[in-house]
Amino acid sequence: MLDQLTSILAGSRSATADARWEENRRVEIVYKGPVLTECRMFSTQGGHVRAFDGGGKALVSVSETEDLIAALGRACAAARAVGRGRREAITLADVPPVVGDYSIHPRTDPRAVPLKRKLELLAHYNALVLAIPGIATTHATYTEWTSERAFAATNGTAVTYEIVIANVAVRAVARQHGVVQETAIAFGGSSDFSRMEDRDRELAERARTAVALLEAPQIEAGRFPVILDPDEASLFVHEAFGHLSEGDGIQDNPSFRERLKLGTEIAVPMFSVTDDATLPDLPGSYEVDDEGVLAQRTELIRNGVLAGRLHSRETAADFGEPTSGNMRAVDAFHTPIVRMSNVFVEPGTDNLADMFAAAGDGYYLIGAKGGQTSGDQFTFGAQYGWRIKNGKQDHLVRDVNMSGELFSTLQRIAMVGDDLKFSERGGCGKGGVGPMQLNAKSGKGAPHVLISEVTVGGVR
Repeated sequence: MLDQLTSILAGSRSATADARWEENRRVEIVYKGPVLTECRMFSTQGGHVRAFDGGGKALVSVSETEDLIAALGRACAAARAVGRGRREAITLADVPPVVGDYSIHPRTDPRAVPLKRKLELLAHYNALVLAIPGIATTHATYTEWTSERAFAATNGTAVTYEIVIANVAVRAVARQHGVVQETAIAFGGSSDFSRMEDRDRELAERARTAVALLEAPQIEAGRFPVILDPDEASLFVHEAFGHLSEGDGIQDNPSFRERLKLGTEIAVPMFSVTDDATLPDLPGSYEVDDEGVLAQRTELIRNGVLAGRLHSRETAADFGEPTSGNMRAVDAFHTPIVRMSNVFVEPGTDNLADMFAAAGDGYYLIGAKGGQTSGDQFTFGAQYGWRIKNGKQDHLVRDVNMSGELFSTLQRIAMVGDDLKFSERGGCGKGGVGPMQLNAKSGKGAPHVLISEVTVGGVR
């Protein structure tokens, strides 16, 4: 397939063009309570062509290989037509050509594991949680996504590469006297199937917490010191800051471009954030992106100072900054957009006991539970929390959320732990050119982080 793409591009009349072909396969198994509701495997294939010419760009997706030549012709003509109507020409940052094969060779390849074994693993975990007294129901899933891709570009890049990621996720729901509480846990997040095995203890512990939360009081509303566990801290950095580091997200926003100039002091000096696709065996790990740029490590915040940004070739040229290898698409029917790889808070020097002592009277928030951001405003949930009194962990609290403004919150970070941990479940939803893309290949990590004051919601 790679030779075919290279041959097609050799006849391109466009100044710059590239083409991607991929064959994808998904496995999805779902239990709802004791019932197996879904067990399916399906595959897709397709190609995606991009052309940049006359100051414009155009994108075409196809389902059959024989349509690629015509797709390239349409894209080239459309790019020139778009360029005639643009006030400013689109340019691309120069990158060296990359040639090679970037196949994946995991210790236990999910693609080689029989479906029966995957079913048995999920059934075991689901039954384990259902057997815990107080658990009313469950939602357990096994998901596997594999993609074999070929990419060629007119600059001489010609690569083949693979994407493999598998996950188990279990949500435990407890119910009593009209009160419902739930906790969730996920493991895997890599190309190694064996990472999902032998996880009974931590799964049961998280499920028992859901039962314990039935008797817990709601968190008290107000402004308090909070300690974020690694899962919650990584959600905070991904959602509240990470998306603002993606070049295409602020490319057409003059206010944020001014506020997020490289060299700006954005956080306290102890706080550093990095995006690194080259770290092995994490949800966001890969070797080459979907426009043929090698993956790399990018410092985003270094000692409180904005140090870098995530880019495509287009946004790198627009900002006059280096490329970063962060351009990725979920499948052939979506164009690549700028995505975080493994974004994480660099470890500090503080330990958790000292954080509790420094917090004094506040909360310890545990487990990411979704959230939303709008510009520099954020709201995040946590699966549960602990009340901190006199620097000690006191009692469980439920119905936890926190909110605030990003830039002032970054200035209130008081301590950063020495215990960096990465989430085992990837995933990020982001719009852009075309519909929302839900990409499992996005990782996050953090140590414990103490914020001196943040708004938490609950009862008054």
